[in-house]
Amino acid sequence: MIIVTGAAGFIGSCLVKKLNMEGYTNIVLVDDFTDPLKNKNLVNKLHTGQVPRGEFFDWLPSRLKDIEFIFHIGARTDTTLFDKSIFDELNLNYSKRIWETCEINQIPLVYASSAATYGAGELGYRDDHAIIPDLKPLNPYGESKQEFDKWVLQQTKTPPFWAGLKFFNVYGPNEYHKGRMASVVFHAFNQIKESGKLKLFRSHKEEYADGMQLRDFIYVMDVVDVCFYLMKKRPGSAIYNVGTGKANSFNALAKAIFKAMVVPVKIEYIDIPEDIRENYQYFTKAEMEKLKNTSYPNGFQSLQDGIDDYFSLFLAKESPFF
Repeated sequence: MIIVTGAAGFIGSCLVKKLNMEGYTNIVLVDDFTDPLKNKNLVNKLHTGQVPRGEFFDWLPSRLKDIEFIFHIGARTDTTLFDKSIFDELNLNYSKRIWETCEINQIPLVYASSAATYGAGELGYRDDHAIIPDLKPLNPYGESKQEFDKWVLQQTKTPPFWAGLKFFNVYGPNEYHKGRMASVVFHAFNQIKESGKLKLFRSHKEEYADGMQLRDFIYVMDVVDVCFYLMKKRPGSAIYNVGTGKANSFNALAKAIFKAMVVPVKIEYIDIPEDIRENYQYFTKAEMEKLKNTSYPNGFQSLQDGIDDYFSLFLAKESPFF
């Protein structure tokens, strides 16, 4: 049995589909299943049960002997929320309980961290354990992921294999329920479809021209490939970056989307909202040597290829779910 937390969410539901495609169906899904829109991500997913997030630790004890692997993907991911107590409960303490369960029962674990832990990138974007304690996230979401990473690295008793994954800017199918927190790629498709133009944030820093803020955008299909590889091969236990290792500007992203949609490029620049302006990241780029050095066999799709795939196979279809 494989457990996937956050299974109805964006990355979690795509991971369940990946597992299905690889022949795995004995999967138990853990999440808050009260959102009808989010639950659409689970249509046609093969699994053996669903457990509400709040009941998971009561359900768990009698099934421990059957669990072969846990993917802990679930988290509260709202970067505009500033109630630290919510992140402590759902991201930090919930994750500690899963880790401790995996350690005591020797269950391999992959969990979701985040590139938000890198903050403004003062120390770069290296997944070097030595710098993790000194990282300074820009919001409570990033802080919750950072605190768990730090706690993990302090543990002397561990699962037989574990990996924490610092996801960079992930986009792709099944993110439709995320509202404001959905990727800029998804929002851009909708804007262009409705108005024929795209609004991008102008720069509020002299060193960056408008639309030239840089991000490491990674297609969700590449993300779940990494997750599956780690489950099967189990290289050295560690915290790993999961990005492409390339930084693309928002202008380049926009042009790729206009090209995929076969629409003339029309960009308008607007101010970054004040509630996120101070904590806005202007540059991210994952250093991917650690994962590559495990002999990870796959590359990562280019920005244009990922966007073309997302549009043609999902967003342009009547049913856009993976």
